[in-house]
Amino acid sequence: MRRPPGATGAASLADVGAGLAAPRTVWVMLPAGDVTETAIAALAGLLAPGDTVIDGGNTFWKDDIRRAKTLADRGIAYLDIGTSGGVWGLERGYCLMIGGEKAVVGRLDPIFRALAPGRGDIAATRHREDRTGTAEEGYLHCGPNGAGHYVKMIHNGIEYGMMQAFAEGFDILRNAASPRLPEDLRLDLDVADIAEVWRRGSVVTSWLLDLTAEALAADPALARYSGHVADSGEGRWTVEAAIEQATPAEVLTSALYTRFRSRQDHTFAEKVLSAMRAGFGGHQEPK
Repeated sequence: MRRPPGATGAASLADVGAGLAAPRTVWVMLPAGDVTETAIAALAGLLAPGDTVIDGGNTFWKDDIRRAKTLADRGIAYLDIGTSGGVWGLERGYCLMIGGEKAVVGRLDPIFRALAPGRGDIAATRHREDRTGTAEEGYLHCGPNGAGHYVKMIHNGIEYGMMQAFAEGFDILRNAASPRLPEDLRLDLDVADIAEVWRRGSVVTSWLLDLTAEALAADPALARYSGHVADSGEGRWTVEAAIEQATPAEVLTSALYTRFRSRQDHTFAEKVLSAMRAGFGGHQEPK
């Protein structure tokens, strides 16, 4: 793997700690779960008061609160940073949602400003003239520990719903020519061109639509994809948060369950439905 210009390699976490000048800041970018817990626990034994640990992965926000308290006992600061931008962030910059102590966030501001996309060519939002802060630069101190990953969690839950809406809409468009429809009501629609025209001034214009249009232009049948859709965990946590608050979240919950559904041919629930339909109406399953 080619090393970025100016970077110094390290063979262990101990080497990382030894290679940094105090006060040290270590950014952990690992999948949520045991691997992150192990890395941060190891760093806690290597760092000193005044140092900072940043978790930029997709961690559960309640874990951030626990870790922050544990590290605070050692005099080590902790920031949780929700990071969005995907593989394109390398070129566009990363949207950062930050949780932690205000003073620590302020001290490390040059890091966040360098990673964030900046204002770019996005038009200014009306009525923000009297607001100050960094939101328009693409990064934001959202609140105390846990707030960064909480905001990112909801961001991902919304993402699930938006993606599902596009997916279902294009599925309906593609099936407008279905043989199940009367012949005079069938429509042969070019989904790739529809995606493209929607990119040009429609109210559903978005980066997700851009990605959809690109994929459909390359292969309108999307033959290279199986339809098996994974979830990172944040969609589940979003639904759990909604349940804890008793906040309705029908679209986000449905989008999450659809991802579960994509991983199997038929669910037991569908078999129960089929059995009930046969029982009350004599409906037979299609061959």
